Amino acid sequence: MPQKRKKNGIGRTVGLIFLAFASLALIIKALMHGHNIALFNSKGMIAYDERNLIIFTAVVLLSVALPTLFVLFFTAWRYRESNSKATHNPNAVHNKLLVPAIWLIPTACMLVLALVMWPATHRLEPQKQIDESVEPLTIQVVSTRWKWLFIYPEQNIATVNFVQLPVNTPVEFELTADDAPMSSFWIPNLSGQLYTMTGMVNRLNLMATVAGDYPGSSAEINGAGFAEMKFTARASSRADFDQWVQQTKQSPKVLDAAAYSALLKPSENNPPAFYAATESGLYDTVVMRYMGPSDGHPNHSHGHHE
Repeated sequence: MPQKRKKNGIGRTVGLIFLAFASLALIIKALMHGHNIALFNSKGMIAYDERNLIIFTAVVLLSVALPTLFVLFFTAWRYRESNSKATHNPNAVHNKLLVPAIWLIPTACMLVLALVMWPATHRLEPQKQIDESVEPLTIQVVSTRWKWLFIYPEQNIATVNFVQLPVNTPVEFELTADDAPMSSFWIPNLSGQLYTMTGMVNRLNLMATVAGDYPGSSAEINGAGFAEMKFTARASSRADFDQWVQQTKQSPKVLDAAAYSALLKPSENNPPAFYAATESGLYDTVVMRYMGPSDGHPNHSHGHHE
């Protein structure tokens, strides 16, 4: 009778643990319903692969962590002070295979993760063009305090805190910063993040596969206006993109030197702005501004802030 009661107690404990995890999963699903949980709501090829890697890694780690936690709590419960039936034998000899087994399990997990992550890291390298047979759309990005400037060199237009791109088309973002601390360019529905720094150009390749509006922001704390340094990334059909380009070309604003100087002044919560044309070579000028002389020191004559 006591043996049967003990088995029932263990079974009840396992059942309660399973019920707790099932309830937690249902609660998380209910909270996510109707919300754009970007990491799990992939709308681009790169983001989709990254999401799968996150889920795969979590499953592998949980397959080790959950049994370990169960054994930990079961051992604490089994050998609690009030359990007079638990025996204490300090002279017990452990199985010689116990220590190798303890090390084998995490080692196997690390090998599994490495075999998956190593090729994935090279496949999803931000600088790698997604489809080399297709010419990508180039968008030049300048992070300032605290807004985002997007320059379309081929279309000769520019926008602030708004970027539009066609679906199923490779896009290469050329990222830099001007008169601003280091920021982090991130559209979580479409790809991972990559840093913007003065005097440097980082390249981030992505491709949207589903039309829609997706939030973009800086994933790096960079000063007083960090919380409001946001933009909208709109993925649309090629026809809608071409129509939008033509509409933007009708804007009365032109991004010349004077307009750009005004844009550099620190500001927050900037509404989207559209420029029908840009000054020739503006992006290259921004990048070269912080290229110092041959000694390698940056030029601070334009007020570079850290």
